[in-house]
Amino acid sequence: MNSLPQFATTRRFAPLFLTQFLGAFNDNLFKTTLFVLISFYGLGKNDWIPSSQMLNFGALLFVLPYFLFSALSGQLASRYNKAKIARLTKALEIGIMLLAGWGFYIQSALLLLLCLFMMGVHSTLFGPVKYAILPEYLHEKELLMGNGLIESGTFISILLGQMIGTAIAGYSVWVLIGTVLLVAMLGFASSTLMPNVAPKEPNLQIDKNVIRSTKLLCKETFQQKELFTAIIGISWFWFVGAVYTTQLPTFVQIHLGGNQNVFNLMLALFSIGIALGSVLCARLSRGELRLGLVVLGNVGLMISGCLLVWFCYGRQFHHTELQGIFSFLGNGFAYPVMILMWLIGFFGGFFSVPLYTWLQTASNDDFRAHAIAANNIVNAVFMVSSAIIGMILLMIFDSILVLYLLVALGNVGVMVYLFKRSPVFITDIRQWVKK
Repeated sequence: MNSLPQFATTRRFAPLFLTQFLGAFNDNLFKTTLFVLISFYGLGKNDWIPSSQMLNFGALLFVLPYFLFSALSGQLASRYNKAKIARLTKALEIGIMLLAGWGFYIQSALLLLLCLFMMGVHSTLFGPVKYAILPEYLHEKELLMGNGLIESGTFISILLGQMIGTAIAGYSVWVLIGTVLLVAMLGFASSTLMPNVAPKEPNLQIDKNVIRSTKLLCKETFQQKELFTAIIGISWFWFVGAVYTTQLPTFVQIHLGGNQNVFNLMLALFSIGIALGSVLCARLSRGELRLGLVVLGNVGLMISGCLLVWFCYGRQFHHTELQGIFSFLGNGFAYPVMILMWLIGFFGGFFSVPLYTWLQTASNDDFRAHAIAANNIVNAVFMVSSAIIGMILLMIFDSILVLYLLVALGNVGVMVYLFKRSPVFITDIRQWVKK
């Protein structure tokens, strides 16, 4: 693969990329460490709810701000200088991590759960900024690659945050406090280098009524056919990713006979696949929006998902001792499963990058931040729905493979929906074939 594009190292992009990378890294580092401390180190064991329910409560607290404050964050990103909002958001992150450091020191699960909610607020405020500001920083021909790099960097940072969070949990409270605080400070430093941009709606009156503003935002967005179609496609990507990653630990244990190290390997392959798929999709597009690549990604997701289920069907392990990485790699089935897990992530990158670019370009300058905020709300709905639907299907079929199969086949329905909503997908495929 060729070297990075020229804009990637300029001030127009590098500070934004680093700010987003560090923010996603810290989100997942903090959340993973907290969940590991609750699950394996007895944090909060004497509090008012059991540990298992505390994990569910924590997951809900982290996603809740997307429902509550996305409309407000979209208004703020339109009303004010987005780079300034980024800096204020990163300053807020430092304050949250200082409070979290105190929570880690006194071993207060409830205080740390409050910090988790506040980190969700921090991510909600930054969400419209990072995607709405990108078209203002980059030229039209650079936008697709910019989205590809942002997405690939995000999933690599999520992976690193989860792995490092697992590694340092319970090791030393001072190492933990120092790490989350240092990352927050580095994120603030990178945000100060982001170029200022003029607000798109400087006279906008901020509606502080959460319910009313959210309803109005969704109504205005859903009335715009292209925006709504792009949002549904992006939300399906997050739905698929949530189903695979949520059930991955149990899948690895039951069908691969692997321990937590094998799980980390599979998670790494999935995340790296998304990162590489995102960048390659942008390169193949050559600066032009190619929605036909969404179709390629969708078909790839379906085929690789079905092959994973077919290959693992009838393969269950009941060993009392789970295999580590080296024992797992000694099995003949290990490498096909690894390739398929990587391919699922790879085609997910192909599927999502053009949709993000379409969302940015289909909305006008004044409404772009609002569209991103609406996208965040629907993404959150789909991710919560993935957990609920997953629980119901597992109760009915008692099989992760059935759940994975239904998700893989669900790609067919999503593609049919996208075709009906917009003929541009078919048109783009025909034009691409002719070229």
